[in-house]
Amino acid sequence: MPGDRIEARSLVRLGGLALIAVVLAGCGVKQEYVDDQIARLRDDIRTSDEALSSRIDQVADRVSALERDLQSLRDEFNVKFEEFEGLITFDVPVHFEFDEAEIRPSDRPVLDRFAAVVREYYPEAIVTVEGFTDPAGSVEYNLKLGQARADAVREYLTRSGGLRSDLVRAVSYGKAPDRQIVRGAAGADNPAAIANRRVALVIDYSGPKPADTGRPTTTP
Repeated sequence: MPGDRIEARSLVRLGGLALIAVVLAGCGVKQEYVDDQIARLRDDIRTSDEALSSRIDQVADRVSALERDLQSLRDEFNVKFEEFEGLITFDVPVHFEFDEAEIRPSDRPVLDRFAAVVREYYPEAIVTVEGFTDPAGSVEYNLKLGQARADAVREYLTRSGGLRSDLVRAVSYGKAPDRQIVRGAAGADNPAAIANRRVALVIDYSGPKPADTGRPTTTP
């Protein structure tokens, strides 16, 4: 436990003070001076340990608050998470109409909540918006459409969500087969296809540039 480590460290320091007291006394230093110096050192140790304990408590409180906010995203918006190697991927329920790149009003609240989490806990992290389409149409067309969707969400996160524009990127995967939510669901007449017309949000909190993560190069 952190408190046990702090207490153990304090005991080691106090043991060192006792040794110093013996050495000073052997050198003929007045006992009053030795006692005064030891008292001052004890106060310094106590103050240092209290500050360290406070910082540990603050970190624990922050972690608990983050867990509550993430749980709220799960419960209120059905957001799913996947974490690996310094990245958190948010599978958010932000979808688009057929051949459209406009954000629906019903999807704005989850983007607002996501932006609030980033501002509070990951203010220096790189956020990548990944755009997707359903399988209808050509590869080239869907890459452009996926980019338009990612760009629309990026603009919303920076303008309305208050995220730094230099830290939010946008990239398109178009109709990449391995990223389809519902296989074979395509076109305006297939209600299931809307699951494929979406964005994913990725927080890179480890520090490397997006090119270092193995993901495609993104647009600024």
